[in-house]
Amino acid sequence: QVQLVESGGGLVQAGGSLRLSCTSSERTFSSYAKGWFRQAPGKEREFVAAINSSGGSKMYGASLKDRFTISRDNAKNTIYLQLNSLKPEDTAVYFCAARSSDFPSSTPQRYEYWGQGTQVTVSS
Repeated sequence: QVQLVESGGGLVQAGGSLRLSCTSSERTFSSYAKGWFRQAPGKEREFVAAINSSGGSKMYGASLKDRFTISRDNAKNTIYLQLNSLKPEDTAVYFCAARSSDFPSSTPQRYEYWGQGTQVTVSS
């Protein structure tokens, strides 16, 4: 069973930073594109960022690129999401996802594998 495990969430004050990590159990995932999505209560899942296997191609959700940065370390089977200048509206469960393609996508239906999510709460 392929697993993606997120970590790094927590409670932070507005303006603070967090770094989320997502580690996969399968080394083959190093050749997969991966993404981060988030979902706030009562809202649809929202695209945050995605990255291809080499890290040379990245995508970001609208208005997030200035504050969030996606990266990956294939030697550690891990991708990261650096969250800076956090706002209360960033509060959500953040999910890591992987797709068996090397093309990043903003469409959640194109990802076959998902983690359980990590909660990020930003207080005002």
